[in-house]
Amino acid sequence: MSEAPWLTIIGLGEDGPEGLSPASRAALERAQIVMGPPRHLGLLPDLAAKRVDWPVPFADGLPLLESFRGRPTVALVSGDPFWFGAGSVIAARLAPGEWRALPAPSTFSRAAARLGWPLETTLCLGLHAAPLARLRPHLAPGQRAIVLLRDGPAVGALARYLAAEGFGDSRLTVLEALGGPRERITRDTAQTLGGSFAHPVAVAIEVAGSGPSLPRASGIADSFFDTDGQITKRPIRALALSALAPLPGQTLWDIGGGSGSIGIEWCLSHPSLSAFSIEPRPDRAARIRANADRYGLDRLQVVEGAAPAALADLLPPDAVFIGGGLSGALMQELTTRLAPGTRLVAHAVTLESEALLTAWSGQLGGDLLRIDLAEAAPLGPKRGWSPARPIVQWRVVL
Repeated sequence: MSEAPWLTIIGLGEDGPEGLSPASRAALERAQIVMGPPRHLGLLPDLAAKRVDWPVPFADGLPLLESFRGRPTVALVSGDPFWFGAGSVIAARLAPGEWRALPAPSTFSRAAARLGWPLETTLCLGLHAAPLARLRPHLAPGQRAIVLLRDGPAVGALARYLAAEGFGDSRLTVLEALGGPRERITRDTAQTLGGSFAHPVAVAIEVAGSGPSLPRASGIADSFFDTDGQITKRPIRALALSALAPLPGQTLWDIGGGSGSIGIEWCLSHPSLSAFSIEPRPDRAARIRANADRYGLDRLQVVEGAAPAALADLLPPDAVFIGGGLSGALMQELTTRLAPGTRLVAHAVTLESEALLTAWSGQLGGDLLRIDLAEAAPLGPKRGWSPARPIVQWRVVL
């Protein structure tokens, strides 16, 4: 029979030991070491175990926790350790047989129980260590969200952020110390919320307002990006993303980032997607970073430099988009270094780049698509069609 794990990760709520299961109480009684934030340790009764404060920053506590290996140890965390909690970070450093977890109800569950909201249709986000902009792609009238915040002042920052984005009419329910003797619930709108709040705190949001909302289909409006004019415009971007066919967990190389619109929309399509945006011009690289930050996308990394040299140290991609810098040298580099099964999509505007794609498609196959678009524009006192430059798209699976 295998040995019992030396570490037990216990989820603890504001109700302290009263909310713990018999298994959690038994683990605390057996423990020689109990490690956790001072707030959590303060909720416990007297124990025979040695109490160890988890240091700040959090990462400093991980080697300290591992130094107790071989001794019965408890790590205290909030609620459910594996729902925006510390459990996954702790478990990633240990072998499967070294630990077990005993969760308590999460803050999300407690909030839903107060509000009567179904969790399966409620957006749940942990923003205690993430920018408020992480919420931006989800702001649409009628959306319900429960967000965890790092401290009391972050509540006011959230309200101001919602108002600045055009969603000041959103109804907020501020939930402090849920389940404990300090529990307090405050209701107001984002634009009128005042007062001070204390940690631990969550906010339930019912989004309302006239701010622009990001559609879920590919090809969001160009106005969602700051640009100097170098942007894959909405209809072309929709066709490009359709050809790139993002799947959960995949990585994109966006070569010739411009405004970053392709990489940003790739990341917006699923929270597990990541991208590298490769851009040689420093001003455009800075603009891509700013555009990504607007939506809280730390999953998009900007690489300042020209391909193919700038590709040398990047993680291998599942898909590649070439929107600028197309050359024979780049194509030769990509076709020799990319793994079989990588999806490659390239756009050509000039006759020379079109000829290059035609030649490579003759060698490797794939699909060639010529895209001719025209928009209605004034023509004297009436209107006529104003054609854009045609674009040739090549899509191939290597």
